[in-house]
Amino acid sequence: MTDQPSIAPAPHRLRLLTYNVHSCIGRDRRLDVARIAKVIASCNADIIALQELDVGRLRTGLVDQAEAIAAEVRMTSHFHPALHVEDEQYGDAILTALPSVTVRSQALPSIGETRGAIWVRVTVAGREVNIFNTHFGLRRRERLLQADELLGPDWLDSDACKGVPTIVTGDFNAVPRSQAFRKLASRLRTGDVRRMRATFPSGFPLLRLDHVFHTEGIELLELAPVMTPLARVASDHLPLLAEFSLPAV
Repeated sequence: MTDQPSIAPAPHRLRLLTYNVHSCIGRDRRLDVARIAKVIASCNADIIALQELDVGRLRTGLVDQAEAIAAEVRMTSHFHPALHVEDEQYGDAILTALPSVTVRSQALPSIGETRGAIWVRVTVAGREVNIFNTHFGLRRRERLLQADELLGPDWLDSDACKGVPTIVTGDFNAVPRSQAFRKLASRLRTGDVRRMRATFPSGFPLLRLDHVFHTEGIELLELAPVMTPLARVASDHLPLLAEFSLPAV
């Protein structure tokens, strides 16, 4: 009797969407949380990274946009208020239906408007994956400070990241030729820069400001903006959808 050849477990696919939702105000100047949720739902992503969410702000009807979108897509929301003025908050979130826990959520070095990042650890088919979501500032010097912070010992260079597949995503306000992008790309992997398609402004995209980076141990299969008619009007940014392959445990 001969031994049967062993069959390696199939890798697991993971879909991630990053999306600057512009407080759910579209290019038509209409506030519509449900429209943003519809764009997100159409992408069938496992993990959603959102930037520019309003929570309890007068200008958008006091709605908790992170929780409202999470309820629409049947996910759990992890929110970080980069800006907090009395009861009003504005910031970024990670949504997922996978088992998840917030590891860190805090401000980044900022010049002018406060920027921040949120780190959530999710469990995907028995494997832990780190997800970082951020929104960098508008000034070149500020973005370099923020990139250095993310690459430092409190975030990507921490012991909690070592050996754990990690995805870093968000609105970096930086094109691929920028110093901030190159600094991150020197330590992390991303898609082919020559093939990157623009994500801003959504109506007539000219700039690639939204990005997805990752560490070794996870393979990026596809990375492209979502260019449906609804996505072109729902926010001033296009969503960016990534598909990864995770080795089986």
